[in-house]
Amino acid sequence: MIAKNTLYSILDLALVSKNYTLKQTFNNSLKLAQSAELFGYKRYWLAEHHNAENIGSSATSVLIGYVAEGTKTIRVGSGGIMLPNHSPLIIAEQFGTLGSLYPNRIDLGLGRAPGTDRETAEAIRSDFMDAAHAFPNELEKIQDYFAIGNSTAKVRATVAEGVNVPIYILGSSTDSAHLAAKNGKPYAFASHFATTHLWNALDIYRKEFKPSFEQDKPYVIVGLNVIIADTDEEAERLSTSLIKLILGLFTGKREPVQPPTEMTNDLRGILQNPQVHQMLKYSFIGSKATVKPQIREFMEQTKADEFIAVTNIYDVNDRIKSYKLFAEIMDELIG
Repeated sequence: MIAKNTLYSILDLALVSKNYTLKQTFNNSLKLAQSAELFGYKRYWLAEHHNAENIGSSATSVLIGYVAEGTKTIRVGSGGIMLPNHSPLIIAEQFGTLGSLYPNRIDLGLGRAPGTDRETAEAIRSDFMDAAHAFPNELEKIQDYFAIGNSTAKVRATVAEGVNVPIYILGSSTDSAHLAAKNGKPYAFASHFATTHLWNALDIYRKEFKPSFEQDKPYVIVGLNVIIADTDEEAERLSTSLIKLILGLFTGKREPVQPPTEMTNDLRGILQNPQVHQMLKYSFIGSKATVKPQIREFMEQTKADEFIAVTNIYDVNDRIKSYKLFAEIMDELIG
């Protein structure tokens, strides 16, 4: 049975496409969020990444504020903030401020990966590995800074105390599932690229979940790639930009997102590479008629409370159309 209350959201990296400036890129992110608001999406999250020419969401909290200011009802947040890169105090102050500016609309998704290469992670924070291992304690600090009871502490994030900013645990392995369950937090799994541990992670999270003050039962968000167009052939053509993006990831050539081309045998060959094939396992590419039954099956398998969709293609108008068609599919499936 399909859960009748399955929600749908967007995860964005503010991808920088060839021949687009950063300003145009940020404007396109806002345009996408505004469109998503009209289409019925629950939330729009931005992911923290660094030292990547094709990703514009490095200053994540700043961009969240820009998008929140230009929208009215959609929730806006991080998917996620990579906490080992930062001081928990500073993150609490940033998101407490955002939560006051845009009440009941800001989410704080937290992860422990660096969102970059090792050299850049060390440039961000020389003790990154220690901070990554301390992630559970750093999470506790964040929660304390948002608590009203922290008003008597010697160290305070005064702009965060009592502000309603829900915390989500992000993950791509089973470690995060244990942590989210132990703390009674909603859990978002990055199965749009990290597919190997999806089922084990969901099983662990649901079995080990301990109710908290904020969350009385498990809440699962599952990531997936979607590229939907009027025809299967057009969706396949649009997906060539994604294939080249992933090829650049594996070869270290992270150039701006390339315009789509016709599908070639070489590009099909890249899709058959075992690593690429595994990474794109939960990708849904095609027309509405093709993708809808696949989405239905994935919903039944995951029993997700929410899907968070990633559409990494070249043109913002094609992205908006794809997200519109995905929203239509979801609305038709959940009734």
